[in-house]
Amino acid sequence: MKTTIFISRLIPRAGIEILENAGFVVEINQKDRVLTKEELLAGCQGKDGLLCLLTDTIDREFIDQMGQLKGIATMAVGYNNIDLAAAEEKGIPVSNTPGVLTDATADLVWALLMATARRLPEAERYLRAGEFKSWGPMLFLGGDLRGRTLGIIGAGRIGTAVGLRSRGFGMNIIYTDPEKNRVLEEGLGGRRVELNTLLREADYITVHVPLTEETRRLIGRPEFKLMKETAYLINTSRGPVVDEDALVEALQSGIIAGAGLDVFEKEPHIHPALLSLPNAVLLPHIGSATIETRTRMAMMAAENLVAMMRGEVPENLVSQKK
Repeated sequence: MKTTIFISRLIPRAGIEILENAGFVVEINQKDRVLTKEELLAGCQGKDGLLCLLTDTIDREFIDQMGQLKGIATMAVGYNNIDLAAAEEKGIPVSNTPGVLTDATADLVWALLMATARRLPEAERYLRAGEFKSWGPMLFLGGDLRGRTLGIIGAGRIGTAVGLRSRGFGMNIIYTDPEKNRVLEEGLGGRRVELNTLLREADYITVHVPLTEETRRLIGRPEFKLMKETAYLINTSRGPVVDEDALVEALQSGIIAGAGLDVFEKEPHIHPALLSLPNAVLLPHIGSATIETRTRMAMMAAENLVAMMRGEVPENLVSQKK
């Protein structure tokens, strides 16, 4: 019997070829949308392996019904959508794709930060609407970068890469993280501080923490009240890290100057008020969306799955097979 794999949504061809070249039979969801739980269960029925995405809910109910799986490979860094405890109980290893999307996401952080600070989407809409009649000294004034303070919440791979990109702007770096970050400290003179200190001092705050019970709504009403009125918040990590009701209030009342978001608390649902706020720049979760990065992610997920199907330990194991 040949090994059979289900892929929950179309991925770059290079990843599919790795699975096919390994001799596996590959079945792919042909619908250009997230499958319902029932559809995902049906697709995985009788399959040996699953290559899924962060938009798929792999909970205990799913795993209990799909106990025959020999491995689950998610094409993402985060894996909070997968019940690891349930997978371990069933002896199903789980892998992710860390590291590969660091640069693409860090680049997007800066694109989002600059677009937010310089009000680029707002200015473009103004121009396209035919409202631009002449240059004016008060037209779309935004925030400077040089000499300002960048606060990094979570100084892991992506947070560090974002910090290193600040060098050209001559920014001051502060960060909060459980561990000391020598790259930021020795290379950029960065300071490790407590979260409340970072919120008070930073002009730009960028979030790079995983979603856990400790980080859920890490940034809420008390935290916004600590920020400068001229501060900008950038979130490309996980939507639920930020309390969106509190964010809306902060943006509407001028508690902070603006926010740039690539992720949302109840994604893909967007808080209705955010959609109408001119000082919020919103993107549809495209942090890793470059051709090269998504291709590498697909290949890494496929390689992880090949290893698991062969009874080997994948390079990016996040749960132990028991």
